[in-house]
Amino acid sequence: MTIPIYQVDAFTDELFKGNPAAVCPLEKWLPDDTLQRIAAENNLSETAFFIKNDSGFELRWFTPTVEVALCGHATLASAHVLFEHLEYTEPIIHFQTTESGMLQVSKSENGLCMDFPMDNPAQVIPPSRLFQVLGIDEAACYKGKTDYLVVLQDQLSLDRIKPDFKALVKIEARGVIVTAPGLNHDFVSRFFCPQVGIDEDPVTGSAHTTLAPYWSKMLNKSNLIAQQRSKRTGELICKLNNDRVLLTGKAATYLSGQINI
Repeated sequence: MTIPIYQVDAFTDELFKGNPAAVCPLEKWLPDDTLQRIAAENNLSETAFFIKNDSGFELRWFTPTVEVALCGHATLASAHVLFEHLEYTEPIIHFQTTESGMLQVSKSENGLCMDFPMDNPAQVIPPSRLFQVLGIDEAACYKGKTDYLVVLQDQLSLDRIKPDFKALVKIEARGVIVTAPGLNHDFVSRFFCPQVGIDEDPVTGSAHTTLAPYWSKMLNKSNLIAQQRSKRTGELICKLNNDRVLLTGKAATYLSGQINI
């Protein structure tokens, strides 16, 4: 069996920046174990698989170790593959997902715009040792559906963080978002998720469904420019739309080929 594969750098228009994702279009679903093995072999933060259905496409995402409920950069990469490589001509792509419902992606003047469900975080008492594991003192701590959100005072403090990943993996969450006001952006962030096999994710679309509503309230604005400050870096345009978050970014194809299994 041969399966097409594309590798796309998402949330950037430059190769070797943003967040790389593998995208595998399928004719039908393969066994979950096979999908997980492919994702592990790719060894990227995410591999997306999709099949065509009557209303659009069914979409799933796998890290090297687990299937996840929502992934922004691999959704962006999947839409990029459909528009740029598979000759998809409709203005909107509809992706049906099991845990995140219907997701839509459309072209815009700033790239590809994804319509995602909003995740409003609530302030919480931080888990024991969370700040120690992150190597920080005091900070505000919030919790969304899957992630903790830690808010720092400035971008320099965020850049200096060096987590203890062996200890961080014991925090019960998908991951930990750390954020601060940006020097040249409305806000900046980093995302640590060894719990799902990734120490630091380069650029995390799903984390911005939590970040955007938080910073919208703090800055009293609904349109925000964000940067995720991993080594690769990436930029997103965030817009709140009722109970949805519109995330816009660009993408660049790194490779195309086939898997032989």
